[in-house]
Amino acid sequence: MRPRQGRNGSRHGGGFGSFVRSLLAGVPWSEHAERDDLLRLPRPSSGIIRIHNANGKTRLVGEERADVELLANKNARAESCEAAQALLESIRVIHETAHDVLEIEVDVPRKWNRRGCAHLELRVPRGLSAEIVAANGRVAIEHLRGSVRARSSNGSVDITDVVGDIEVATSNAKVCCSCTRGRLVARSSNGKIELEDHCGSVDASTSNGLIRASLESVGRDGVQLATSNGRIVLDLPEKVDAEVDIRVDNGVIRNDRKLCKASRERNGQLRGRLGNGGALIKLRTSNGSVSLS
Repeated sequence: MRPRQGRNGSRHGGGFGSFVRSLLAGVPWSEHAERDDLLRLPRPSSGIIRIHNANGKTRLVGEERADVELLANKNARAESCEAAQALLESIRVIHETAHDVLEIEVDVPRKWNRRGCAHLELRVPRGLSAEIVAANGRVAIEHLRGSVRARSSNGSVDITDVVGDIEVATSNAKVCCSCTRGRLVARSSNGKIELEDHCGSVDASTSNGLIRASLESVGRDGVQLATSNGRIVLDLPEKVDAEVDIRVDNGVIRNDRKLCKASRERNGQLRGRLGNGGALIKLRTSNGSVSLS
């Protein structure tokens, strides 16, 4: 059967998909290629793994295992199927052991009309310590029994069930930590920070965003929460020994705890003692309220 001819003389054969493809031919990023690569690597003798993934999600999960399993989901977009496939083949996941540290880095060739990335999922021995740097991509870390350092420029960081000291920073995204234990340091330039069921000391600050923290216990280094533009909500355990120092420049203080020797030097400041006193709980916001319960 011959293709039907339209009023303007154009032919409609090949279907709508072919029509769209003809319109997009040569347009940057119009074609897509994808592939999964699986690697198994030996456990680093130092117990440390470092990961650098400039563009792509990174997920690290601790398990009862002796090796490191790395699944890389590679994605490429280009102006043609051939170009997308060529870019896909050139995306490399480089791994090496230097000074007994396992180092993993994603290398993606750059060109203005082509885009590539690799989403990484690693299953590692539970006792490893991890250092992750991501420029544009979400970072998730789960079920580790070692220290964690994570930094992302444009992507959230989510840490769950980690026992060990944590340092996390994002530039334009949120930080979420739950069921963690140890010393926790969290930074965000433009994003909220949420901490749930944490045991230990906390030092968290953000330029623009909410800070919400729920603590199971307070470490000897105390709690410091600070934001320039946003609320602070702190939920403490029922029994805690600490010194409280709260200051708000433009906002209100809501306190549901009974403080000994409480004093308000001025409207935006509250000091007092919980229990027998001890670790310092210091809360600061320039524009926002503070809630203590």
